[in-house]
Amino acid sequence: MADPSPTVGELFKARVVTHDDLNALINAVLAGRMNVREELAEGYMLDVAAAVKANAIATAVLRDKTSSTGARRTAARAAILLARAQKD
Repeated sequence: MADPSPTVGELFKARVVTHDDLNALINAVLAGRMNVREELAEGYMLDVAAAVKANAIATAVLRDKTSSTGARRTAARAAILLARAQKD
């Protein structure tokens, strides 16, 4: 991967990030455990809290206590997939 900061979605598509990796990040967001930086596969790091905060829709859905679990999962997933990972 030539880009030093690909999106998590690009890493997922390239099979560097697995379904399990992605689900672990989503579950952490939903549980409120957004570490400053989370290690991804092959030496990539992601600032999970910044990824969610950078996505206005995800932030709104996750703050809304009436949002369904499915909507919250989808919003967190979208924010994570769109976020840029940093090479460690």
